[in-house]
Amino acid sequence: MTLNVSSTKHMIPATKPACKTNMGFQVAARERDRVIVVDVVGRLTLTDSRTQVRDLVHVFTSNGHKKFLINLEGVDFVDSNGLGELTRCFCSVRQAGGDMKLVHVNARVQALLEMTRINTLFEIHAEEHAALEAFR
Repeated sequence: MTLNVSSTKHMIPATKPACKTNMGFQVAARERDRVIVVDVVGRLTLTDSRTQVRDLVHVFTSNGHKKFLINLEGVDFVDSNGLGELTRCFCSVRQAGGDMKLVHVNARVQALLEMTRINTLFEIHAEEHAALEAFR
């Protein structure tokens, strides 16, 4: 099975396709400039997202990818489990020798990241092009 993750139609082996739950949560991946961009849409919570972001990141780290950009533009709510998912993703990417950044974090999620001081783990960017440049 392969997962098309690039605008240039570069195919990357994957053990599972992009995920979608009944609650409308979606996560998909694409590749830009050798960075895996994970687009997240919906509520990043225990009941809505479960471990889908982490599972998708694991597929790519298992295939040797080391640069990840988590796009939270479509995320309207994050609970403590969602924060834990982001943190676990970050730790697994770092253990694989990689790096993970966040982009398009809305004000509500940014406030939560700051309140919990999890924002100190992540490099956060307002725009995707700036985040991609930061990986160079």
